[in-house]
Amino acid sequence: MADSDPLGCEDSAFFTGHVLIAMPAMADPRFSQSIIYICAHTEDGAMGIVLNRPIERPSFDDLLRQLDVEPTPPARRIRLCAGGPVDNKRGFVLHTADWTGDGSLRVTDALALTASLDVLKAIAEGNGPREGLLALGYAGWGPGQLDSEMQQNAWLSVTPDEKLLFDGDSDTKWRRALAKLRIDPLLLSGQAGHA
Repeated sequence: MADSDPLGCEDSAFFTGHVLIAMPAMADPRFSQSIIYICAHTEDGAMGIVLNRPIERPSFDDLLRQLDVEPTPPARRIRLCAGGPVDNKRGFVLHTADWTGDGSLRVTDALALTASLDVLKAIAEGNGPREGLLALGYAGWGPGQLDSEMQQNAWLSVTPDEKLLFDGDSDTKWRRALAKLRIDPLLLSGQAGHA
């Protein structure tokens, strides 16, 4: 099944390695029409990165200067996004697992999350992971909270592809994620059906 799951998500615990798609009726404006990559989901809670909230300022170059990461200007750049409302002064790089450092969390066989400066230094030098994005902050759920929200029909789940995760077309990510499920957002209801 490698073709249907190129990023290695199918055997993950809970929703780890999947993308959550906010239902149209999502009341929380921080998550309206958002898509969130779930980096960890266990019985203790969940953590994910919002993928479609780009940040214009600071720029990647400005951020590297603030952190004293050389070279300036960098040999490579990655895009920045607002990863969620929790700990939004902290940066997390979601990236392909062809590069990992000491502090990297292996999310799937193909993807990792790194919160150390090592990954930014490698990218600035023109090395590092093939694909990546820098998120400031993250989305978090307490024990059982995400499971409850899924039962309340707040989110849909889909297996991601690299383009959905890493391309810069943030305005269309929500619709493209729904299209992976062959769903027209105009036909979705916010009401959960329970038999």
